[in-house]
Amino acid sequence: MAVPRRTLVGLLLAAFVLSYATSASALPAFARKYGLRCSACHEAWPMLNYFGQKFKDNGYQLMNDRDAPIWQNPSYWPVTFRITPLWHRESTNKVAVDTSLTTTAEQRITSHGFDLTGLDFHAGGTLEKNLSFYVLPSSNSAGQFHFETVMGRLDNLFGSSWLNLKFGKFELDNLISEKRILTLTNISGVYQTYHFQPVGDTNFYGRIGDNQLGAEYMGHSLNDRTRVSAAILSSNDGQVGLPSSNAYTGFFAASHAFDVGKLGTDRVGFYAMVGEAPTYFLTTAGGAVATPFGNSSGQGNKGFSREGFVGLFYFGPLDFLVVTQHGSDSAYFGTNTAANVALPAGARAPSWNGYMVETHYVYSPQLIFIQRSEWERMSQQACPIATCTVAPMASDLGNIDMYTIGYRWYPIMTSRAGFAWHNEYSWLRTNGIAPISSTDVTSNSLLLGFDFDF
Repeated sequence: MAVPRRTLVGLLLAAFVLSYATSASALPAFARKYGLRCSACHEAWPMLNYFGQKFKDNGYQLMNDRDAPIWQNPSYWPVTFRITPLWHRESTNKVAVDTSLTTTAEQRITSHGFDLTGLDFHAGGTLEKNLSFYVLPSSNSAGQFHFETVMGRLDNLFGSSWLNLKFGKFELDNLISEKRILTLTNISGVYQTYHFQPVGDTNFYGRIGDNQLGAEYMGHSLNDRTRVSAAILSSNDGQVGLPSSNAYTGFFAASHAFDVGKLGTDRVGFYAMVGEAPTYFLTTAGGAVATPFGNSSGQGNKGFSREGFVGLFYFGPLDFLVVTQHGSDSAYFGTNTAANVALPAGARAPSWNGYMVETHYVYSPQLIFIQRSEWERMSQQACPIATCTVAPMASDLGNIDMYTIGYRWYPIMTSRAGFAWHNEYSWLRTNGIAPISSTDVTSNSLLLGFDFDF
């Protein structure tokens, strides 16, 4: 049943009018500890500003006597809950639908209604001076929990800000954080550039946006203008249990900030992910070989890489987040071929380039307008039409265009709780993946919801 046009227009107008109501201040956990306004650390929560990034890099410390837990009020508990009740509408234009017992056709499918996101249970801070932690049990909307983040960090070893060691499951130290993303729809709730995977490619190990298991070195100047990091990760995309093979991935990043006068503080940086992962698995009785500690039967490791440039550019109330990334996988991943089997004739290593521009207009600390555009472009298919003998691919197969617009209004931002009225529309097109016609598939998502933490 379609939503009546008057009802939909009314909801949107109500949202627009509400967005211009009154003002307030900031949000939970660390604000409660230090008595700061949440806007001290956030451009718009959960997105950090320059001061917030410095606070995070220092191990959630202001570098004063109030950092150590012994100085905290015994009633203080460093915990924040976050959840979003919402209404959303999802639509995809070409879905395979049975029209009879023997025929199938493509049809637009649209659904809408009230829903919930999962619950994030953030706990973080200091166990002692220069010994910090972060734990994030996270659930889906049905209440099934997993550990999104579990990490401990030794900060400022030997009194140097250049020596910090992290161990556990954590977000990769990239300048533009997907975990602090401001968009929430099913389409734009992740950065497409960080997760792009060519059609037919089986390598899910190179997803930069996912939290990973490993150890990380991070160093920064005292003013946090210059930052460097290097991490060694299990090649299992952050999944718990021993990895599926004895392979590792490295992630490296560096950035530098510089003043642009009254306009703010800009940052530029780069990152690189280089690793190996299995292309097939040993089996027994038709199933994967299991060990007492999990499935470690991955074989035939092959390589992959991701290299990117990132930038944060401020022009007063207007700022831009920019990402460009080049990605490449082994031809074995691109053609779903085990390394102990010959590649199809003409097979190549798939490679692609991704581009992202996100714009924020901060009308006030309580009202921010958001726009994001992303483009993923294949530069070389695993099986080009001109050379490959098996399942040849068009040069633009799997290319993505994604656009989103929205705004967040924060009527409440205190040290006890944060509340945002979030409205967003996203649109996505993927080339050539329609299940029957092999034409482009487009999807769109409209979301209105209350995003709150306490």
